[in-house]
Amino acid sequence: MLVEFELIQKARSGDDAAFNQVVVAYRKRIFGTVSRLIGRQEDVEDVAQEVFLRLYYSLDQLRTSEVFEPWLYRLTVNASYDYLRKQRRRNESRMADLSEQQVMMADAVAGGRVNSEEQRRRQVKEFVGSLLDSVSEEDRILLMLKEVEGLSIKELEKIYSVKENALKVRLFRARQRVLKAFESSKKVVKRSEAPID
Repeated sequence: MLVEFELIQKARSGDDAAFNQVVVAYRKRIFGTVSRLIGRQEDVEDVAQEVFLRLYYSLDQLRTSEVFEPWLYRLTVNASYDYLRKQRRRNESRMADLSEQQVMMADAVAGGRVNSEEQRRRQVKEFVGSLLDSVSEEDRILLMLKEVEGLSIKELEKIYSVKENALKVRLFRARQRVLKAFESSKKVVKRSEAPID
């Protein structure tokens, strides 16, 4: 743990200075996790703020030090889920308002501003993002926590409140769905590169 449990107990009893120390200690970790889960840098601070608000109002439910970090991760994942659900609803209405020409013009302007290395990185990131977008939010967040955040199976067990075997099955299935999406994308690329007679 990044802080002593006594500090968390002080925060739980209403000590705002102690709560602020907890926030400062976990701020970077929470910001990094939220950033990787939601993928929109401009909204990371808002979602992280929501995480800390939820923490503040639910600290009295915490009983032992061992569950604090998994519990904080669960708050982070839940706040990120909520954000993604709202964002999806907003995006559906926003994209419907844009004409195809506007989308193409925006792509052209964006493409003209970046150099080839940045463009290659962006394409790889977009490709990985599109693969992850092709699976459920649950799969995507589980894979991000395991593969990007580097959480252990034991840590994930506490976050998801499931047994190790069930979690391993979830991870295996999530990876299989991403691989299936990857295989499908390779077929689409091959068809688009085939010569036209």
